[in-house]
Amino acid sequence: CNPAVPSPHGSGGVLPEDPAGSAAGSTAGCGRAKGLSFLARRKEEDCSCAKSSSGISPTLSLKACTLAGMASKTTSTIMPKRIAHVPSLQSTSLQRPVIPTEFGAKVPTNIRQRYLNLFIDECLKFCSSSQEAFDKALSEEKVAYERSTSRNIYLNVAVNTLKKLRSLVPNSPTKTSNKKVVSHEAVLGGKLAAKTSFTLNRSGSLRAEDLTGAALYRRLKEYLMSEEQLKENGYPMPHPEKPGRAVLFTAEEKKTTDSSCRICCRCGTEYMVSASGTCIRKEECVHHWGRLRKQRVPGGWETHYSCCSGAVGSPGCQVAKQHVHDGRKESLDGFVKTFEKLPTTDGYPGIYALDCEMCYTKQGLELTRVTVINSDLKVVYDTFVKPDTKVVDYNTRFSGVTEEDLENTSITLRDVQAVLLNMFSADTILIGHSLESDLFALKLIHGTVVDTAIVFPHRLGLPYKRALRTLMADYLKRIIQDNVEGHDSSEDARACMELMVWKIKEDAKVKR
Repeated sequence: CNPAVPSPHGSGGVLPEDPAGSAAGSTAGCGRAKGLSFLARRKEEDCSCAKSSSGISPTLSLKACTLAGMASKTTSTIMPKRIAHVPSLQSTSLQRPVIPTEFGAKVPTNIRQRYLNLFIDECLKFCSSSQEAFDKALSEEKVAYERSTSRNIYLNVAVNTLKKLRSLVPNSPTKTSNKKVVSHEAVLGGKLAAKTSFTLNRSGSLRAEDLTGAALYRRLKEYLMSEEQLKENGYPMPHPEKPGRAVLFTAEEKKTTDSSCRICCRCGTEYMVSASGTCIRKEECVHHWGRLRKQRVPGGWETHYSCCSGAVGSPGCQVAKQHVHDGRKESLDGFVKTFEKLPTTDGYPGIYALDCEMCYTKQGLELTRVTVINSDLKVVYDTFVKPDTKVVDYNTRFSGVTEEDLENTSITLRDVQAVLLNMFSADTILIGHSLESDLFALKLIHGTVVDTAIVFPHRLGLPYKRALRTLMADYLKRIIQDNVEGHDSSEDARACMELMVWKIKEDAKVKR
């Protein structure tokens, strides 16, 4: 076997060993490369033994093999073409519904669309058809939107709706684990933690017993309103010279020059009354029962009523039989003040949350219901109250009190004051939301107060205050005051107590 490879050009010589010759051979055409590849493979197969015995230079063999490998790699191969993904007919058969864009809406359209898509994803898991899933998701989103008066409330309602839909999915996977539950303290302490004498206590954590009784009382004292705050927020204060009379520091007492002329607190109309408080001329009160809310619109902000989205100055959306006025801060006589009592054995004067409901009478707003709960969220006093004068509007939309509720009631304001003076002392902590309004209705003077409207202030400061239902939605993720029949005083009082317990826990985390 001759190791010399014939030249493809017919020269009969061997391959040159200089680099220039190698370069020339490597740059030959495709036909030459195929010939070299064939000859090199024959050389490797038939003459492997001759390389060592014939005395041919190893360098020549290496170059021949190298050229053969380079030639083999220059052969062309056919690559398969890439095929683009084609969507299935199932995903393109039905278009998902889209929330129409509405400028200045109470909930942004993109947020509504996001939750609608989540509702659809869950409904597709248990509905028989895509159209059925779309219809159910649309109805659920519509209910959530109609129940909400703001963006935050919508988010909470939507989250609860999403949880409800997920619970309807059949055979939903539940995470089960047979692993033994180990506490964080056990992990820190190690295997010998149970056998040794040391313990691990977190300085900032609160146990259940730290938020009851005297322990809760001590923590709530940090949130008590000062005397300056009581005056600034319009709380009734004792008159320095006239016992049984209150004084108000935020507004001057109304001059009694013309007691027959009043201004309606709902529509702002001036109207005349007789000496007994009866309207001289019967006329309807057309008003907006909602509050003014600012809404962002293209180019700026607009102010609308929350009840009907009407602009400022638009005709009212509610019609009442006659005009009414507040009158609570004008009649400052008949007030009682909580008094000092001997301390109990445990040094715990008590913690209560209270809320009152009122209706319009000839003399203004008067008490119709009062509810008091203790720190364990249990109702300790709840009663309807008969107003002193004739009722002209039961204010059921907000009070929840109807004519039937007061029909057989004989409890008067004086009876309620006697019960509360026996239940409270001057050191008892009373919790409420804008509690000055309730104290005016009760004609009660009390200075040991925790007001959730002050603990959770409005970002714009006074006189703006955040609504109780907004605080519950933002911090405790719960919807309250959602009954079309009016507020429930026990629900509102319980909400105030729960907010303060939550606040204490959160502040304890910061202090750790």
